[in-house]
Amino acid sequence: MDYKLLIALLIPLIGTLGVMFKGDNENIREGISSVSSILLLLVVGSMIPAVLHGKTLVLHLFTILPGVSVTLRADAMSMIFALVSSSLWTIAVFYSMGYMRGLNEHAQTRFNACFALAIFGAIGVAFSDNLFTMYLFYEIVSICTYPLVGHHQDAEGYNGARKYIIYLTTTAKAFLLPAMILIYVLTGTLDFASNIHDGIFPAGINGTLVIMLYIFCIFGFAKNGVMPFHHWLPGAMVAPTPVSALLHAVAVVKVGVFCTTRTMLYTFGTDTMHAFNLGIPTAYFVSFTILAASIIALSKDNLKARLAYSTVSQLSYIILGAALLTDPGIQGGLIHIVNHAFSKITLFFCAGAIYVATHKKQISEMDGLGKTMPWTFGAFGVASLSMIGAPPVAGFITKWNLLIGSVEAHQIGILLILIASTLLNAAYFAPITYRAFFGKRPEGEPFTGIKEAPLAMLIPILIACTISVLLGIFPDFMLQFVKAVTG
Repeated sequence: MDYKLLIALLIPLIGTLGVMFKGDNENIREGISSVSSILLLLVVGSMIPAVLHGKTLVLHLFTILPGVSVTLRADAMSMIFALVSSSLWTIAVFYSMGYMRGLNEHAQTRFNACFALAIFGAIGVAFSDNLFTMYLFYEIVSICTYPLVGHHQDAEGYNGARKYIIYLTTTAKAFLLPAMILIYVLTGTLDFASNIHDGIFPAGINGTLVIMLYIFCIFGFAKNGVMPFHHWLPGAMVAPTPVSALLHAVAVVKVGVFCTTRTMLYTFGTDTMHAFNLGIPTAYFVSFTILAASIIALSKDNLKARLAYSTVSQLSYIILGAALLTDPGIQGGLIHIVNHAFSKITLFFCAGAIYVATHKKQISEMDGLGKTMPWTFGAFGVASLSMIGAPPVAGFITKWNLLIGSVEAHQIGILLILIASTLLNAAYFAPITYRAFFGKRPEGEPFTGIKEAPLAMLIPILIACTISVLLGIFPDFMLQFVKAVTG
């Protein structure tokens, strides 16, 4: 039994309590958040050597039914998401200080407490040893992020939050819960397999049932943003930018795609998916989301809305990679959990910095701003290259592996879709940076008073951006975990 798993789970929970009790003193409150995030990163980091040596850390908490328990487990796939969640929480805490104070936002104690609780849920999902534990923490993330989406407490905020909670909890109850019950009835367990090949279904099982359960699981984890259950995600853009960054890079959408791919690989397994031809149809199904969301992103002038539809599109790369059922494809999908996280949080951080510095949300209003905010728009440009898949930024590693995976799977159609989506990525990202640096300010709108956002925001932006580049130049560290999954 490894109690590091429990400690990792308790740190954000204790941090939440500390924030709530010391909410009247903003320095102590944010100090608690900062210390908690650093401690979590250190505890998660301490598990790296054991996992890289092939060990699986397990901590059984309690049993509900035979084969149904709340159990924690750290293996190679767990560590991918746990490292992303813990490291980005550290960066996001410092950014949030600058943003929330810069705009003198209300209810900052509630904001910080819910932020920490969301990370608690994300870490629980990362370290889940079975479908039941994962479902439990999946729902915790939905509930804890609801107040964050509706933070502004205006009509727009309430509508966005209502759509958010209805979509996510309804799909989980309508699809995921029945699927989980039926999987338990058919197999007698909800535990994940020990590798990505075997799955948990016995030989000779009814194929129609397996296909139905598979579809239910894909739609049940609606945080993955797969169309048609994606509308909650753009609607959640009414939240403050640190929340948008949290939603899109760490605690919500990544929970969705992590749960989806974890279930695909460790509940169904590649052998079962091959046997019932589940992989390639899934790849083509999510390809529609990749292309359609990119086309919608092109039409959006609001920066956060464009980034939101970009997220809808990019998430499906992760599912597509796993669905290819080839080692490079799976590796490309899983490494995108990391690569997209650091690049997309950079982009949302930049959007927040632009808003704090200029109070502008529309891309058409940002002409020439790169001259007075070069660091912010420079970081935005670099992170955009990662989303497009250009070297040497992290996204190139994703696209390279996905392209090889599609060739190995003999799917030229998927190859063409990946190329088309890359061109669409460039079409909706490149003009933003171009307008910022080469556009002219509108008549009567001088640069007077416009400058970079506070250092508390700018430093996290540059850190996240630098990590995106380093993940592209030195991908081997994170690829160790990814290769251990497929190995």
